[in-house]
Amino acid sequence: MTKHPAEGRLRPALLLAAKVVVSVGLLAWLFRNTDIARLWAYVAKASPAWLAIAVVLYLAQLLVSAWRWGLLLEAQRVHVAWRKLVDSYMVAYFFNNFLPSNIGGDVVRIRDTAAQAGSKTLATTVILFDRVIGVIALVLIAAVGSTSGATAGEPRLLPWTWLPPLPWVLWPALVVGASVFVIALRRPGGVALLLRPLRVIHAEWVGQRIERIVGALGRFRDRPATLAGCFAGAIFVQGILVLFYLAIVRSMAIPVPLWHLAVIVPLSFVVQMLPISVNGLGVREATFTVYFHQMGLPREPALVVSFMGAALMLVFSLSGAVAYVARGARRRAPVDAPEPEVLG
Repeated sequence: MTKHPAEGRLRPALLLAAKVVVSVGLLAWLFRNTDIARLWAYVAKASPAWLAIAVVLYLAQLLVSAWRWGLLLEAQRVHVAWRKLVDSYMVAYFFNNFLPSNIGGDVVRIRDTAAQAGSKTLATTVILFDRVIGVIALVLIAAVGSTSGATAGEPRLLPWTWLPPLPWVLWPALVVGASVFVIALRRPGGVALLLRPLRVIHAEWVGQRIERIVGALGRFRDRPATLAGCFAGAIFVQGILVLFYLAIVRSMAIPVPLWHLAVIVPLSFVVQMLPISVNGLGVREATFTVYFHQMGLPREPALVVSFMGAALMLVFSLSGAVAYVARGARRRAPVDAPEPEVLG
């Protein structure tokens, strides 16, 4: 049965409305007992120097992220200038922050490399591979941070007593995730078997894309040094993001140790990936609030750290708007006609 065009538009609208309800509801719950004056006092005393350091750190992680992306593309024999990848990342950050979805930036990155890759499927596979490596690095940083906390005498950092301490959750999750990742690399044919049921949609079209995915996995498998460099870069990026939040808490003299941030920052990024809110708004703040409560801190510093981090990312992403406008200007620029040759 063919769907009516109105039905196709209704579902995204309902999904967006549900996300808005979740974000607004969580923020309303968080602010109901919040001392706004105390929250603003943290903002008023924030050190501009520390906040400037945070912005520089955020720029650094963008540059390293673009380098990692370039490594993965090179592994697929796709050559894109690093400067173009940086430009694409900047534009992607803008779309991620100003669209009600956290995948808008990935669409930009896929579009920007599909021509050089010769296939949208290959460009998408590289982005997904990059994402998976990033999530594994996130869990690793959180596992190391939670283990450091346990050795410091704080083994339990979650409010639900029936849950095990974080190290006993994160390390097994890391092992399982990394194992699945390695098996997919070593046995791309197994991935093809898992995706084969999708051929019922359109046997030839889906089959071609499965072949491209399997081929991409095989090329990644044959470049272990590249993958090691990409994973090291992912760990470096996640470490920089932890330092980004460390600069924020230092700017407002909030007593949060580095190893605590090594847990809460990755966890906050993971929950923001869940498609249940508008760009993680509300969910992110609730995560910081719950975790800070476990440290014995009130909700005001938790909210201000979360909002300050989001605000700095938002301001930084405006550079992507400039880059996007510049793209349009370059496309509209007239091409000078070649000067006629002078025959001697």
